[in-house]
Amino acid sequence: MAFFSFEGKDFVQNLPKLYGLYTGGFLAFFALMAFFETLGMGPDMIGILFVAFTIAIYALIGVLSRTMQVDAYYVAGRQVPPVFNGMATAADWMSGASFVALAGGVFMGGHGYLAFVVGWTGGYVLVATLMAPYLRKFGCYTVPDFIGTRYGGKTARLCAVLVLVVASFTYVTAQINATGTIAARALNIPFEVGVWFGLAGILVCSMLGGMRAVTWTQVAQYIVLIIAYLIPVFWMSIVQGFGPLPQFQYGPAVSRIMELEPLVGVGTLMATDSVPGLATLTTLHATPGEGAMAAWKFITLAMAMMVGTASLPHILMRYFTTPSIRAARSSVAWSLFFIFLLYFTAPALATFSKLQMLDPNLPTAIIGQPIEQVMALEWIQRWSAIGMLAIVDSNGDGILQINEFFIRADIIVLATPEMAGLPYVISGLVAAGGLAAAMSTADGLLLAMANAISHDLYYKIIDPKAETRKRLLVARFLLVIIGAGGALVASLQLTGILGAVAWAFCFAMSGLFFPLVLGVWWKRANRQGAIAGMLVGLGVGTWYLYMVYTGAMQPWIGLDHLRFGIVGAPASLIAMIVVSLMTAEPDAEQQAMVDEVRIPSGATIIPAKQ
Repeated sequence: MAFFSFEGKDFVQNLPKLYGLYTGGFLAFFALMAFFETLGMGPDMIGILFVAFTIAIYALIGVLSRTMQVDAYYVAGRQVPPVFNGMATAADWMSGASFVALAGGVFMGGHGYLAFVVGWTGGYVLVATLMAPYLRKFGCYTVPDFIGTRYGGKTARLCAVLVLVVASFTYVTAQINATGTIAARALNIPFEVGVWFGLAGILVCSMLGGMRAVTWTQVAQYIVLIIAYLIPVFWMSIVQGFGPLPQFQYGPAVSRIMELEPLVGVGTLMATDSVPGLATLTTLHATPGEGAMAAWKFITLAMAMMVGTASLPHILMRYFTTPSIRAARSSVAWSLFFIFLLYFTAPALATFSKLQMLDPNLPTAIIGQPIEQVMALEWIQRWSAIGMLAIVDSNGDGILQINEFFIRADIIVLATPEMAGLPYVISGLVAAGGLAAAMSTADGLLLAMANAISHDLYYKIIDPKAETRKRLLVARFLLVIIGAGGALVASLQLTGILGAVAWAFCFAMSGLFFPLVLGVWWKRANRQGAIAGMLVGLGVGTWYLYMVYTGAMQPWIGLDHLRFGIVGAPASLIAMIVVSLMTAEPDAEQQAMVDEVRIPSGATIIPAKQ
């Protein structure tokens, strides 16, 4: 029974065997669906079965991992080996933005979107060197728990909860947005309904077992998402004649696109013909931005994503689950490896997807073809039926021009197998992978918010005598409430997936980065300084976002709404340093605790005042 109990030494030792069986089972299911497709099973049924099967597996893991133990619920019993924690972190990290939206951003906007990849990956260098092992040594359950322990007092803890909820809620709306997109396509339902289906799957995975359930579910989700992401890219590369190593050989595909772009006609599109929520492909033939401002925008976006990565509570929480301080550092390295597999492939996916739409020598080309012929394509009809795609014959010539084709960038990865004419079972696989990516991150985010409110607000501030059962029931109730709020906001489609993710990173870096870093590396930082840093950073960043996004003022030196953390974080740093120096320094006990936590070995610190 230990093999299936999701706890104990026997379970940890059996992890490779258990997930090996899971991977084999998933591949067998994939082969079965391919066989059924050859027998005539329709795409709608294949999509439904893929989504249902994967959610059922995640739900089963969640049920098997159920617990009423505090240590297991909040930090998975601190028994997760580095390799599997790296896989769980990668799944937690490679959200709907990475899987669903990143390649679409590169597809629509070009190389500038690679700033997301540079920043997101580089952020783990900051995590490894500045935070992960030291936060693990504190022995806390949540990021606000660390803030409350390091600086003391309920106010600092409450401020950390505030920043965490603002950043994580913004982020979780992007993930529910992604699940809604996938559910809408797989189940043939409106997006506004799809977000609630996605939320239901997310809650099933996280409610019963907390961090333990989420951890083992995320390992399973990583296996699905990486298989789903890689197969279409390898397939397209081979079919298009670029060989079996697309990550190294897509340069000629880029050259071919550059040859085709001047040959692609542009229709006369009136402003009244625009389609709300969708974008044209006119960026396909646009030349990349040059000059100092383009370089500055790339650098600042990468910086915002890098610092934001090192500030995200749901990512930092993952390193509280390892069995030792050394394992926390090793987990970061494994996380980078597993994340690398997807990020190294994203530009190739965008390139081959773009080429298959443009190259007249490929049977999948649609630009420059008769609109009547394009509208007859099954994938065009399916995506347009749920409002993700539209065609407008602006000049009446009956030929599809590049800016007469409207598409939501977030569906590029999901629609790529259909665009390439691959068997629909590949589309079902990609939908399952995208769902796994979005659900894994959403699970972590919802858990981070619910745990912070139940542990740091309810237990630590409101009712310190609350029994374990009551605390965990509060956490589960909060999961439902916060998730429902996220689904409601996601259904409004206020911004795209990448935009919402960028906002979340900027909120996190504005309010948390310097209180966390200085909490480890500057003994003089005190409670008053930390409170000032969190509130001023969050306040200034939010003000700047509002002013720029609403058009009330022009961006400062190119810092648009995706980069507002570059304004908020320095404000946090200045406020924290000034207020700390103007007020009394921490007592000797706190300073000694900071000295001890910076020693890379030794026992976990669990202060009496925690």
